Amino acid sequence: MKTDIRTMDLNLLKTLDALLDERSVTRAAARLSLTQPAVSGMLTRLRDCFDDPLFSRTQRGIVPTPRALELAAPVKRILSETEALLQRKVFNPASAEMTITVAATDYALKAVIVPFVTALRRQAPGIRVAVVPVEAGQLADQLARGEIDFALVTPETTPQELHTRHLFDERYVCMMRKDHPDAGPRPLTLDRFCQLDQVLVSFTGDRFSGVTDRALAALGRERRVVMAINSFLMLPEILQLSDLIAVTPYRLTVGVEKMAIQAPPLVIPGFTKTLAWHDRTHRDAGHRWLRALFTALFSDEP
Repeated sequence: MKTDIRTMDLNLLKTLDALLDERSVTRAAARLSLTQPAVSGMLTRLRDCFDDPLFSRTQRGIVPTPRALELAAPVKRILSETEALLQRKVFNPASAEMTITVAATDYALKAVIVPFVTALRRQAPGIRVAVVPVEAGQLADQLARGEIDFALVTPETTPQELHTRHLFDERYVCMMRKDHPDAGPRPLTLDRFCQLDQVLVSFTGDRFSGVTDRALAALGRERRVVMAINSFLMLPEILQLSDLIAVTPYRLTVGVEKMAIQAPPLVIPGFTKTLAWHDRTHRDAGHRWLRALFTALFSDEP
């Protein structure tokens, strides 16, 4: 039965290449670590496939036909491209040029993306970063389709089919302007905390209750939330211009000027920030390096 060129075994092309180079069935067999009958059998299949004798026997070995000589260069190119395809690519961050898309909240933008890009610019200046909002319900599909490459999320919001890596655990603190009446050395009491007007950050911007309020409710207490916003980025400016206070993740207070930090007068559960990605990029050398960089930023933390 004639061999269909569209389904040709790659080993047949390797045999043809060896025969063209060696001009001897014996030497070709030795090069391929095969027996002479095995190479002869492959030559028979090659002749059927290309409908050409390909080689003629002489006293000094075998001589390629014009058709075989035509095939020499394309066969070497196919074998070279196949070998390159099968070899794992070595990733060099210093010369890499690529674009990655990261889904992140505005909290993760400041707490993770800013230090990540700072380190990335030093080590891999040719890698560009696009940051898009997190769409929790679309996360798995977006990663599978390649619309995003990484997501900075929490374990509770991460689809089970994704790969994840722990980055850090976050805690909450009270933030207020530096000259706020309650910014002194004395800690906030629970009574005073509940009396103060407060601003709350929620993703929708229209909720006046959050994790702090649930912790207070467990104690039979409640606070005065008079403002709700959907972004942490405007929070320092709002606090600087008012007597409002806010319970906020500690990492958002680092480096913020004219702000005072107080410990909350109750236990408020923190959260974990994780890096998530799809199996599609799990084995990619560049993505493995990028994941290691994300992790290294927080590896020395307690």
